[in-house]
Amino acid sequence: MLAVTTLAGSLLGAAAPVTSTGWASSGSVDVTIDNEHIVTGELAKCTVDGPYRGWTQGGATGDVATFGAGDTGCGRSGAVSIAQAAGRRFRATVLKRYGGPELSVRTFSAKCATTDIGSSGEVAVGAVEGVTVPSEIPPNYRIVIPGGAAGTALATVVLNETVTPQPPDGSLVTHAVHIKLFPQGGPASGDLYLGTAACDPFGKK
Repeated sequence: MLAVTTLAGSLLGAAAPVTSTGWASSGSVDVTIDNEHIVTGELAKCTVDGPYRGWTQGGATGDVATFGAGDTGCGRSGAVSIAQAAGRRFRATVLKRYGGPELSVRTFSAKCATTDIGSSGEVAVGAVEGVTVPSEIPPNYRIVIPGGAAGTALATVVLNETVTPQPPDGSLVTHAVHIKLFPQGGPASGDLYLGTAACDPFGKK
């Protein structure tokens, strides 16, 4: 299942030459469950200033999630920064303790590149189980997983997520998959990300 490409432009005028930046990660976990903070940091992180490649063999984060192998690659081609990440065989088991589904993603990837005045990004997601997704994933496709107290959500899942600042400055962050726990409040909170790539043509880290 392939998602469409996203473009981010800037309202800024031409400026003095700057050095573009970018980074990528195969995934991350930052959640709090029953007052316990569980955080992995950015897995297999690369940046266009080095390290240029990252790799992780994956592993389990308690009964929260299990990552398969993942890799990243970052670099510059002239003035253009490019960052990309990929991973496979992800399982999120954290919702099972609250009566929710186990979520799995067989493969995922995210990529971004800078332009003279902005950035472009694209993601791909394959073989998702635990939730129903369309064959063609539109930008920021959001799925609500019900089952929380008083009709609230256990989690939201966003596929092909693009985050841009307001007002736009040409930068963007793409996530192949973003799982947010109990977005309206509950016994757990925090975020799980799969496949992150971030680019900025004007040099912010």
